[in-house]
Amino acid sequence: MAFTDYDKFDGLGLAELVKAKKVTAREVIDEAIRRAEAVNPKLNFLSQKVYDEARKRADDPKLPDGPLKGVPWLVKELATAWPGVATTNCCPYFKSLVPDFESEVLKRIRASGMIPFGKATSPEIGWAISTESKMHGITRSPWNLDRTPGGSSGGSSAAVAARVLPMAEASDGGGSIRVPAANCALVGLKPARGRISLAPALADFWYGGATFLCVSRTVRDSAALLDATHGHLPGEPYQIARPTRPFLNEVGANPGKLKIALVTESPAHGTPLNPEIKQAVLDAAKLLESMGHSIEPQPVPYDFWPLYKTYTAITAAQTAAWIDGAPAYVGHTATWEELAPLYWTMVYKGRSYSGVEHSNHVETMRQMCRTFLGKMAAYDLWLMPTVPMLPRGHGYYDMSLHVDEYDDTRMGPDCCFTSPFNASGSPAISVPFGWSKDGMPIGIQFVARDCDEAGLIRIAGQIEQAKPWIDRKPPVCS
Repeated sequence: MAFTDYDKFDGLGLAELVKAKKVTAREVIDEAIRRAEAVNPKLNFLSQKVYDEARKRADDPKLPDGPLKGVPWLVKELATAWPGVATTNCCPYFKSLVPDFESEVLKRIRASGMIPFGKATSPEIGWAISTESKMHGITRSPWNLDRTPGGSSGGSSAAVAARVLPMAEASDGGGSIRVPAANCALVGLKPARGRISLAPALADFWYGGATFLCVSRTVRDSAALLDATHGHLPGEPYQIARPTRPFLNEVGANPGKLKIALVTESPAHGTPLNPEIKQAVLDAAKLLESMGHSIEPQPVPYDFWPLYKTYTAITAAQTAAWIDGAPAYVGHTATWEELAPLYWTMVYKGRSYSGVEHSNHVETMRQMCRTFLGKMAAYDLWLMPTVPMLPRGHGYYDMSLHVDEYDDTRMGPDCCFTSPFNASGSPAISVPFGWSKDGMPIGIQFVARDCDEAGLIRIAGQIEQAKPWIDRKPPVCS
């Protein structure tokens, strides 16, 4: 393979080349590293380089002969444990935390044959839909260096969009797979609650609101990674049935004629929906109608602010529990300088709730979700924007703010289409659907019934075939 052709292949395409011995895994990883070194000075998506280990793994004749053999991988710098590599969470408090164990999700990724070669930036501790931190500075969008790629999986998204690698790790507790996917013209699938194990470090986080997968350039790569990583372990709190066939088989499968609800108004009252994003969603609805699907306009099925404030009360309490429990493995109690003001105010807020109040918050959230999922069940899918706005400039998600001001004026309004489905545990996917007049990507989101990632993959594959996005490259690739 001429390496000028490298970015014409998605992850499965590269794996097919390796298996056919048209290229070696070492040639593929060397090209990924070369591209990372070339473009990272502009974008700043690498938090750690683990090149030597990657090269040794690529040269190892015992590299697993899995479906993604030889495909490069970046681990997100948030929560995932990689033995011998610091898990800093892009936060000074955790900068020296080096695990001696491996996250189950990374173990499964390695078993598929993938080769991690570094870690990708996230915002400090992940509660932002931009990617900026005191430790690593600003990660920039390959579509416009003055805009954010989104977050919290912004480093992964910038790297994939810049054609450094075909997919990379992403996680989502409020929109952190789907938002950067929308901002960077990528596929972002948030799996259903319980689909991906958080073992061994965690049994649960945010009551199933947080999960892992990837951002990718093609639907089939996300499907293949879901096949490689899904499945609970014994004793986990959320145990859902395995699919009847591989998720990869759903790509290109006929979804049938679907009943789809259409949402075109922002649920965060007082926050208008960008007109170009609204038009993209309407255009997507017309395309779906031309395919034979039934489209019915509907109001947003949830009452956003009460749900969001309940969910963030829960996340604050669990963040406080995390920080208060961390000295056992970090070795000291966090100092003021080691956490951003946003997180200290989140910790103080979380500590203020009694056990009874926390229990009531969880029950209230579950009741709210049961009510709105009951409304959603009348439709096969819901179509809506992924985000209400085009990518913001740097500094907008200001971590010097008090958490209440931050959530009320920054995070809440901008994740009003994504965070409710973290609270409910629903599977959702963002796919590219055009660009704004100033060249910024626009994403649309589909939400499915409980555990129906298969339905999301089928409809996303249908959109990908009808309105392909993969050939348009960001300016940084010029």
